[in-house]
Amino acid sequence: MKKTLFLVSLSALGAAGLVYAGADAQVLKNHDSNAPVNFTADRIEVQDRADRVIVSGHVEVTQAGMTLNAARMTVAYRNQPGGGTGTNGVEIDRIDASGNVVVTKADQTAKGNVAIYDLNSKLITMLGNVSLTQGTNRLTGGRLVIDLTSGRSTVDGRAAGGAASGVTGSAGGRVSGTFTVPQRKE
Repeated sequence: MKKTLFLVSLSALGAAGLVYAGADAQVLKNHDSNAPVNFTADRIEVQDRADRVIVSGHVEVTQAGMTLNAARMTVAYRNQPGGGTGTNGVEIDRIDASGNVVVTKADQTAKGNVAIYDLNSKLITMLGNVSLTQGTNRLTGGRLVIDLTSGRSTVDGRAAGGAASGVTGSAGGRVSGTFTVPQRKE
């Protein structure tokens, strides 16, 4: 199956960007963000008044075949009308992860210093020394946005907010990549 590579100029961001999409690359397409979120961790702290849960120590979150690993995560939620317990009582809005963040599904792996998974918009944004790999194909940069609806992943050369954010990106604010090329007979 042929992979498609799109180069896009992201002038509004002031950096070159790379969008990687194709039949083989879209393993995250149509991800079910409504599926149950399961987690394991060394420690959990429920901050009920703030509507958040902080999990730390070898954190692993799974949802519909996707796995998110990090040293620490903050889960923002809201109580559903009518309260109660179980899946109808709490709705997760966002997961903020930090410390060697890794997102995997099938043969696709994304890594970065921090990640924000917005379950409502179905976007995962990763910042700082990001990489996206699928098989032997690899992209690196400062920021990665994964659209879980379309399956499209966008890498640009700098983290949001530039150098002032304190999150470093790739050297020189550029995107780099390596793609496997099929051997052709001449």
